[in-house]
Amino acid sequence: MSRIVIDTGPLVAYLVREEQNHAWAVEHFGMLPPPLLTCEAVVTEAAYLLAQTGSGTNALFEMIARGVVKVAFDLNKEIEPVRHLMRRYRNVPMSLADACLVRMAEIHEKSIVFTLDSDFTFYRKHSRHVIATLRPPSK
Repeated sequence: MSRIVIDTGPLVAYLVREEQNHAWAVEHFGMLPPPLLTCEAVVTEAAYLLAQTGSGTNALFEMIARGVVKVAFDLNKEIEPVRHLMRRYRNVPMSLADACLVRMAEIHEKSIVFTLDSDFTFYRKHSRHVIATLRPPSK
């Protein structure tokens, strides 16, 4: 079974009705088996964006407390691969959250990255393998 690795975009879209991809995020959250794996960098980005929308962070933290979303990445252990990814994609530039998610996709071989970010279409795991993604259809 594939593990789902979740990015910031779907988390925020799910929690904020006014977000452009809210309906899509709600639909897909309902189909995905928990826990959705993520990293602290994604939680940080999501908390910041939720605070900016006035939505607050309580619902995000509740998802983590209930085990719907699980922080399952240790940057201390993965610093060298993450550093390598950020150097490799410095022209994008790659965020820390994206680097951690790519590394998570490498660790969890059959994972799917649940994202709104088109950058995952050209990021590669293990330098050359396409990363499976769940993204809204392009318009």
